[in-house]
Amino acid sequence: MKIKIGEHILTVDLVNNSTTVELKNRLKKGPITLNMKDYGNMEKVGDFDKSLPTNDEQISTDAGDVILYQGKSFVIYYDKNNWNFTRIGKVKNISKEELRKILGKGDIKVELYLE
Repeated sequence: MKIKIGEHILTVDLVNNSTTVELKNRLKKGPITLNMKDYGNMEKVGDFDKSLPTNDEQISTDAGDVILYQGKSFVIYYDKNNWNFTRIGKVKNISKEELRKILGKGDIKVELYLE
């Protein structure tokens, strides 16, 4: 999966679970645009129009982790957290500092799509 943020394109290695199967099915119909906000100085969060299936487990996140929270919130972590989440995947080949710079401060718009 790809995430477009401004002129930056991030590649996400997806895990294999019912969440990512459904997400890929939706993305086959076209890109999904999400408005994302900072939360807790550790993540950007944006909500899907419709919930996805969950596969929650206790997870310790780090920069680059892509998570589904409560079935509806798409989350990109740029710092650490520990909670009961559904793992979607991990952004490839990016440092914590690079990711923070791309995500910036404040609200952003991202586009999710498949290649």
